[in-house]
Amino acid sequence: MSTSSRQLFTDVLIIGSGIAGGTAALYLAEQSGVDVTIVTAARDPREANTFYAQGGIIARGPSDSPGLLAEDLYRAGAGINNPEAVSVLVEEGPRLVHEFLEGKLGVPFNRRPDHELEYIREAAHSTERILHVEDSTGRAIETKLVEALTSRPNIRLLPQHTAVDLLTPSHHSRNMVDGYKPLTCVGAYVYDQQHDEVITVLARKTILATGGIGQIYLHTTNPPIARGDGVAMAYRAGARIHHAQFVQFHPTAFYYQGRTQFLVSETVRGAGAVLVNERGERFMERYAPEWKDLAPRDVVARSIHYEMLSTGASHVYLDLRSALSPEQIVERFPYIYENALRFGIDITKELIPVVPAAHYFIGGVWVDTWGRSTIRNLYAAGEVACTGVHGANRLGSASLLEGLVWGHRAAHDALRSLDEPFPVRPEDIPDWEDTGLVDRPDPALIAQDLTTIKYIMWNYVGLVRSQRRLERAIDDLSQLRSEISKFYRQTRLSDALIGLRNSVETALLVAWAAWENKRSIGTHFRED
Repeated sequence: MSTSSRQLFTDVLIIGSGIAGGTAALYLAEQSGVDVTIVTAARDPREANTFYAQGGIIARGPSDSPGLLAEDLYRAGAGINNPEAVSVLVEEGPRLVHEFLEGKLGVPFNRRPDHELEYIREAAHSTERILHVEDSTGRAIETKLVEALTSRPNIRLLPQHTAVDLLTPSHHSRNMVDGYKPLTCVGAYVYDQQHDEVITVLARKTILATGGIGQIYLHTTNPPIARGDGVAMAYRAGARIHHAQFVQFHPTAFYYQGRTQFLVSETVRGAGAVLVNERGERFMERYAPEWKDLAPRDVVARSIHYEMLSTGASHVYLDLRSALSPEQIVERFPYIYENALRFGIDITKELIPVVPAAHYFIGGVWVDTWGRSTIRNLYAAGEVACTGVHGANRLGSASLLEGLVWGHRAAHDALRSLDEPFPVRPEDIPDWEDTGLVDRPDPALIAQDLTTIKYIMWNYVGLVRSQRRLERAIDDLSQLRSEISKFYRQTRLSDALIGLRNSVETALLVAWAAWENKRSIGTHFRED
């Protein structure tokens, strides 16, 4: 429904195509006459954090209950979880897994020899409740989602389209009287990578589903697209950002020649693998005698960190050989087995080299139980949002479930008021203005600035933090943001430049939140 080559009007704009955005889009598309537009910066719409989720998704196992799941969420989250969000997740989540993922999309979850669903147990879970598709659960879910999205005539799926900024009449309307109105989102400026132009996308409702922030760290399990775009855009628009200090580091990312290469799911430890140091000694008993190798992720990650410091090693190892036969390893973990072979490691015969890596952003855009942010008509769902369901530390396999539940709830709430009058005259929102900008983005400058951000965050705002490190991070990042802002204002857009601007903004939000919070809790650990 384009009004010009540079303007598009849609009922609902969804930024991101993972489980949260995809679920919201499919629910909305079932309603007659609703026009949905999904934009993603990636070339392949499957390229989202969801695609890389190995372990599984929480359902409701044979010995499980809502109360038992709630207890595990609170225990992992250090007790600061949002009770309302926890109640929503434990009651609605398992039902949606079966009705939507298994029933409607046909996700082929693993089954036992008797053809019943196979429920497995992961670290910090008190019972078997995880459904999985081998060790590629996210890939299976995302593939089915995108298949469904592309089959819907009222869903416009736009890959290689990068959201630049959220549109609010307070910030963008030509009519200055609109500045007196409540802060409201009316869409976004979106950069079309292929045609090198910015489209003004006007929308009655906007749902942020941009995923995580892992790429602001040196070591991460996240794909390149996870650079904090949604958090930074929402912050610039005036949304409340909450609990940004809570960044979960996955304890086991495959380590090769100084770099993390891919995630080694904690289901490997759930299947019996143990952590050992370079001398082959188990060490988790010294750091977490109650849980040992099945401790919550933050405990395991810090334990590995301290073990590496005490031994002077660059990494530790997972020993899966002592738990499963070679045939069982290949059958249960084909993705990990095949990827490790690419780097010359046969996990049926050798130890798996691993290090901690930035994995999941627990904080984000504050939302209520319906996914509503502090800006009218702006929702957030999935990793970009902070529902409070995870508290200070996410329970394993709860992320996909949260994205599913809040994607569904955001769409449901958006429908309630979709017929309200549009809050601004479309002609009062100007097209993107870049007249006079002739400089093209310099890839070398962008790469260097991104590398600087990654090292600052890893060394100063990583697994173990202190006031001195955090103050250094804030000083360095503030200066870098000023330089990047000047660079941004003088340069024509590119996806990489947009990502750089968002990365430094998000990094500062995390560093400030970590500095302000003096108490060690969950994933936020202050050694001082």
